[in-house]
Amino acid sequence: MTTSIKIYSSINELAEDFAKEIILKIDDASCSEKPFNIILSGGNTPKMLFEQLAKLSPAVKSWEHVHFYWGDERCVPPNDPESNFGMAKAALLDHIQIPEANIHRIFGENDPDLEAQRYAKETSIIPVFDLIMLGMGDDGHTVSIFPNNLDLMHSSKLCEVATHPKTGQKRITITGKVIIASKVVAFLLTGKNKAGIIAEIFTKTGAYQTYPASYVHPEKGELMWLLDEEAASFIKK
Repeated sequence: MTTSIKIYSSINELAEDFAKEIILKIDDASCSEKPFNIILSGGNTPKMLFEQLAKLSPAVKSWEHVHFYWGDERCVPPNDPESNFGMAKAALLDHIQIPEANIHRIFGENDPDLEAQRYAKETSIIPVFDLIMLGMGDDGHTVSIFPNNLDLMHSSKLCEVATHPKTGQKRITITGKVIIASKVVAFLLTGKNKAGIIAEIFTKTGAYQTYPASYVHPEKGELMWLLDEEAASFIKK
């Protein structure tokens, strides 16, 4: 595994820079006529990234070889304000020319256990994802793997049903098995509220062992930390 850290002056700079990098990867895949499989994340920072991708989409040679998947989804319909798919659709998918068959959403409106099994089959056709975008919560969770279900990081399954520890909401999530097998895993983290946890993970101090995000180590790939100044404020010191 290789690790890289990029620190940006603002969330806008982060989103714009990474959007340009993703477009280069998409164009490389298009030129070689190979599929480029991306797992998307929910959250405010990814939303800004999606908006930048939509803005820059005229520069993309072709979206035909891009396949979008999702790292997790709340068990809600796609038109619900909490839907990760719904956010990505409004911010990006509605603004690009991509075959409908290339959009592989999690059906949050379906029975959670059955949907986790179905999505596991759908993702199983991709042995190694080209890029996984990850966020991190104030409790150190990533995708929908929370500190109270840390075992999902080591599950033998590709997808599992998780429960939010505070709200009890059911969610469908990929597991650590998918994450560690990927070529590139990118944490997109902004805000002062993430700074303390990021510092503990980097220095292996405090409660870092309870944070699911600290177990993200691609076996043969690259781990990228894309941070704004506030999120990186403690490690910079």
